[in-house]
Amino acid sequence: MQTEKVIEHIVQWLKDYTQKSGTKGFVVGVSGGIDSAVTSALCARTGLPLLCLEMPIHQAESQISRAIRHIEWLKDHHGNVSEQSVNLTPVFDSLIGSLPSVNREEDRFMSLANTRARLRMTTLYYFAALNGYLVAGTGNKVEDFGVGFYTKYGDGGVDLSPIADLLKTEVYEIAAHLGVIREIQEAPPTDGLWGDNRTDEDQIGASYPELEWAMLMDEKGKKPGDFEGRQKTVLEIFLKLNRANKHKMVPIPVCEIPLTLK
Repeated sequence: MQTEKVIEHIVQWLKDYTQKSGTKGFVVGVSGGIDSAVTSALCARTGLPLLCLEMPIHQAESQISRAIRHIEWLKDHHGNVSEQSVNLTPVFDSLIGSLPSVNREEDRFMSLANTRARLRMTTLYYFAALNGYLVAGTGNKVEDFGVGFYTKYGDGGVDLSPIADLLKTEVYEIAAHLGVIREIQEAPPTDGLWGDNRTDEDQIGASYPELEWAMLMDEKGKKPGDFEGRQKTVLEIFLKLNRANKHKMVPIPVCEIPLTLK
């Protein structure tokens, strides 16, 4: 990958889109992970106003500290960057307290994780509307178009996606070129929706390089039966998630009424 040229291309694309849309800048949710770090750094390079939001919800302290240090690094290098911390823990707890109880708390763990992401999306759009900014998404190609590893109308609810055509390994390559703090580059990827340190690989069952391989094999028309051992397992994981999350990757189905019925 021609890393510097890719960076220049994305930065110019961000500038052009903002000008055409009549908006003033960007808002990015900074989690302490590699994707939000790269996205915010690319937005900062446009020279347009960038608001970095840090939105903890029962967050692991390591994630909070990485996010804060990244924002400080951005502000040290770019005069167009501002920050806002919004503690969403009381909001989340209040909402959960208003919902009906369940027989087994673990039955709603996934629902609660997605609720966290949707509270953050709501907060991002509050500040975007307040300032005339665009919400810049942080999803990469494997997450957005491979396994659908994001929350519908949560972190998937954005105005534009600067890094969605980059594989995770390419995101890391850009992070290194941009000089993103080492702590973020070395931290295991996590969606930060569980209040602990579980990683993306813990949840998915495969690493991002493995998923990138599986995505390529699927594009080539390969099937799990074409492989053995770990490769077969990884491709099965990819295909299962791809099918299950297809509803996130295609336009919302619309029931079209025949003209004869109108």
